[in-house]
Amino acid sequence: MESAARHAHMASQCSVCGTVLSGSLGAVYRTFGVKRSPRNPNICTRCSTHVEEGKIVEVTVLFADLSSFTQLTHDLGAEKTHEVVDAYLRMATDILVKHGAFIDKYVGDAVMALFNVPIRYEDHARRAVAAAVELSAELKALGARFGLELQVSAGIATGHARVGRLGSDDSKDYTAIGDVVNLAARLQTQAGAGEILISESSYAKHPEQFRGAQEEQAVLKGFRDPVRAYRLNPGGTARLRDDPTESSRQEKTSLGAIVFGILGAPCAIVTLIGPLAVAVGAGGLFGLAGLLTFLDQSVLRVPILILTSLASLANLYTVWHARRLRAESKVPEALKTMTTLEKQRTAFVIGASAVTLGIVLFEVVARAVLH
Repeated sequence: MESAARHAHMASQCSVCGTVLSGSLGAVYRTFGVKRSPRNPNICTRCSTHVEEGKIVEVTVLFADLSSFTQLTHDLGAEKTHEVVDAYLRMATDILVKHGAFIDKYVGDAVMALFNVPIRYEDHARRAVAAAVELSAELKALGARFGLELQVSAGIATGHARVGRLGSDDSKDYTAIGDVVNLAARLQTQAGAGEILISESSYAKHPEQFRGAQEEQAVLKGFRDPVRAYRLNPGGTARLRDDPTESSRQEKTSLGAIVFGILGAPCAIVTLIGPLAVAVGAGGLFGLAGLLTFLDQSVLRVPILILTSLASLANLYTVWHARRLRAESKVPEALKTMTTLEKQRTAFVIGASAVTLGIVLFEVVARAVLH
């Protein structure tokens, strides 16, 4: 059962595309398989799937691990340890989601989370540190519940990574690939019990927020040279202030969010309405009976053709906009290269949209000529 804390931070709309996730309209979307993503309930499964297909983004990666887990297992036994770790991971998930994280994976008593994907936040590094600070604070109450002294060590790093699914056709796992992931993992291993070790890139995002951080040169496995890092003691770090810009941004609903909330993402519109446009054309051009004739002669004909055309144009614009952002992004050229899967999906979107527009145009012209 999901905790009350998690429900308290659930958005009514997908934070990426604006699709309604609650209420009667949310129930309609759920019938088409569009619902809250298990990785972050504030985004829909459609956007979660799109994220998993791979793209280059700037992310802040957080690794959080229970300290002295081996000793804990030895002292408590497998069954009691499972109960403690399960409660810890549930609590950690609630806190991470509240701060906008996308849960990448759980490995034993450790959790890996990504910030700034798919929900974009200017202060993603601050959010990661704030989540780690709150996690450390709340862990004391959890420890008291079990009569244990529980502490967490966390490593945080910011940089560019490629996010996508890896694995065989039968089993695939979503993850992020890049030096930033390795750096965050290594920083976590160097963080002491109850400490947070953050990379220089994370610290540079909001240095005014991390007063009291101790700078050091960390020697990390797999890194040739020492890495500059900053060590935080959550016990001596005040809860980080919320970014008023980010708070106000989430309180507002844009026009685009309203449109997507009503109609869904453009790709969904083409999928659901595109066949109807073809049916309208077939009914009018070939004199087919039944439903096709009804669609052709009903008041639904024009709205269907308009919505399909707008959705196809929106898809083409999305492809163009994505290519422009990729070209302008300040990442190494090697990371800008599209994967085979990205190329295939882009070609499919362009082809399907072009064919749909062609069918609509042909239907309109043919109808004008024949009628």
